[in-house]
Amino acid sequence: MHGFFFAPVCSCSLPALSSGVLGASANGKPSNPVGLDAPLGPAKLAKYRAQLLEPSKTAGVKGDGFDVMKSGDARVALIGFPSVGKSTFLSLMTSTASEIANYEFTTLTCIPGVIEYKGANIQLLDLPGIIEGAAQGKGRGRQVIAVARTADVVIMMLDATKGDVQKLLEKELESVGIRLNCSKPNIYFKPKKGGGLSYNSTVPLTQCSEKLVQLILHEYKIFNAEVLFREDSTPDEFIDVIVGNRVYMPCLYVYNKVDQISIEEVNRLAHRPNSVVISCGMKLNLDYLLETLWEYLALICIYTKKRGERPDFGDAIIMRRAATVEHVCHRIHRTLVGQFKYALVWGTSTKYSPQRVGLTHIMEHEDVIQVVKK
Repeated sequence: MHGFFFAPVCSCSLPALSSGVLGASANGKPSNPVGLDAPLGPAKLAKYRAQLLEPSKTAGVKGDGFDVMKSGDARVALIGFPSVGKSTFLSLMTSTASEIANYEFTTLTCIPGVIEYKGANIQLLDLPGIIEGAAQGKGRGRQVIAVARTADVVIMMLDATKGDVQKLLEKELESVGIRLNCSKPNIYFKPKKGGGLSYNSTVPLTQCSEKLVQLILHEYKIFNAEVLFREDSTPDEFIDVIVGNRVYMPCLYVYNKVDQISIEEVNRLAHRPNSVVISCGMKLNLDYLLETLWEYLALICIYTKKRGERPDFGDAIIMRRAATVEHVCHRIHRTLVGQFKYALVWGTSTKYSPQRVGLTHIMEHEDVIQVVKK
């Protein structure tokens, strides 16, 4: 009986694809062992890189999600490695008691708390610790990151004594489409029914070309589309726009346990971008962290005033920055816009107080408004 010999199949790595090195066939012409045309390299490479980052979609056992109802004026997700002080932070900042112990994975589910600050109720979620491979579902990582996607700001809690580990957490969040501290690429993209590719750019592009854009779109089976680049973007950023399910959110890196490191190291960490140093054990710098968090959430307080009465400073309306008079009217009552005649506003958004304004006037922090109906 004849024995069969199976040769091992070599899986091509991304560097091999990107180099575009093609072997020669018997007739002397360059062969293409991986089935890629040479110019297709960058397009396929960008798509494969995006696929490598995304977790596999194989059906596994469905786990229990962290079903936490969204409440308050804003939601902040508290993520980090196990045993960095997330539960201690939650207990200090809110009236909620989260179990605290000196071993890892003390918190096994999502524990919500509420921070009351400047009249706003900010929901703070204490999530279980993330481990490497969380995006693939290790240590309930999928549920943790799914809750983080719904937050307005992510607080990444880091242990100041453990060295540089934030890149690992960033990678886990990036793999499920969360982009931290970066804005959405300024690219207009609209698929069409026909007419081929309409490509334009308002700035000189150094990383993308019309040919590359066309090849990337073909990889996603899109042959008719309008594309307008308003900034010099990378192929990966263009793929983010095509896929369309990316979440862009601000992230605050909070270094805990700074009482255990040298003053030079504290100074170095404090001067990093988007970073705050604290100590939950000694209750150091927590007030500054709250101030910074308020800035990142971009919230403002608006006070209302009835005719002939003093403003009600006890009950503020919490709005997002750049909210207009129309947004404030909707918040007071949904029928108020239909009866709106004009509004009187006192505060920093006006040239003089009071100023008579319309629905499009943009409010600022601690403005006072009086609405006059028809």
